[in-house]
Amino acid sequence: MKAVVFDLDGTLLDTLDDLADSMNAALSVMGLPLHPTDTYRFMVGDGIETLARRVLPANRQDEESIRICVAGMGEAYEQRWHAKSSPYPGIAQLLDTLTATGIVMTVFSNKPHKFTVKVIDALLPQWRFALVIGAKAGVPKKPDPFGALEIAQHLRIPPREFLYVGDTDTDMRTAVAAGMYPVGALWGFRSAEELETAGAKTLISHPMDLMKLIV
Repeated sequence: MKAVVFDLDGTLLDTLDDLADSMNAALSVMGLPLHPTDTYRFMVGDGIETLARRVLPANRQDEESIRICVAGMGEAYEQRWHAKSSPYPGIAQLLDTLTATGIVMTVFSNKPHKFTVKVIDALLPQWRFALVIGAKAGVPKKPDPFGALEIAQHLRIPPREFLYVGDTDTDMRTAVAAGMYPVGALWGFRSAEELETAGAKTLISHPMDLMKLIV
């Protein structure tokens, strides 16, 4: 293996509280029911538009309500993205070790690209990621493998030589579709069963367990 594609939220960074607080702030402005923070671990991961559809009541699934919700979430997250988010325990050690080993590190996220770059620059500033891709025009969201394959092409490394580390079924399906090795992160937002069902070939419970796959 020569390179790693990391998911961001729920894999490198614990961002659940800031995501939940931001979306609940948007719902509050709309006068709609809020959701418990823990519920969001099953709703995030597929982009902000999909998140809006999941949090809105059945009678507010119209496109205008979704647009307002997405805009409100963006405004709230602009203020809250760094309030409680931080790297998971063991991530710093893993990134240091991968760097020393010469493994190329990249990030592919369904978080809007602007926030993906901002969060990495602020919370993971001491490590170099060869390529960072968030949700943006021209790049289909995961589980479409387009972004993962774009990373491989840009780096001129065959997909089969990538480990793909993520915490949701979306990530595992992306890895499988891209021809990369799917690694499920058990410290993230979803269950082992979900990850295995979606195609994870290995599950790891601590970030440093990834080094066992670097041969």
